[in-house]
Amino acid sequence: MFWGDNSWNQVAYRQVINLFGESVEFKEKNITIASAFAKRLRDIAGFKHVSKPLPMRNSKGATVYYLFFASQHEVAGNIISHIFKKYSNWSQGV
Repeated sequence: MFWGDNSWNQVAYRQVINLFGESVEFKEKNITIASAFAKRLRDIAGFKHVSKPLPMRNSKGATVYYLFFASQHEVAGNIISHIFKKYSNWSQGV
């Protein structure tokens, strides 16, 4: 389990009331889950420098997974931010 516990379930799904007054489960967007994972890398794992999640896309532009970088060292964070910025347009299919 990449998350470490079952708290991902609370991030990935929320209860909403539908038109009939019934509580139904609603799946959050993938970027919401990826952003929560980045926050967890900082807050729980204790990494000082965590990159913004970089979506990795297939040839049709669909996000297959998100690439993260986490480090204790600021210089490593700066380097990877530069690299991720360079490839962010490419990963968006531009």
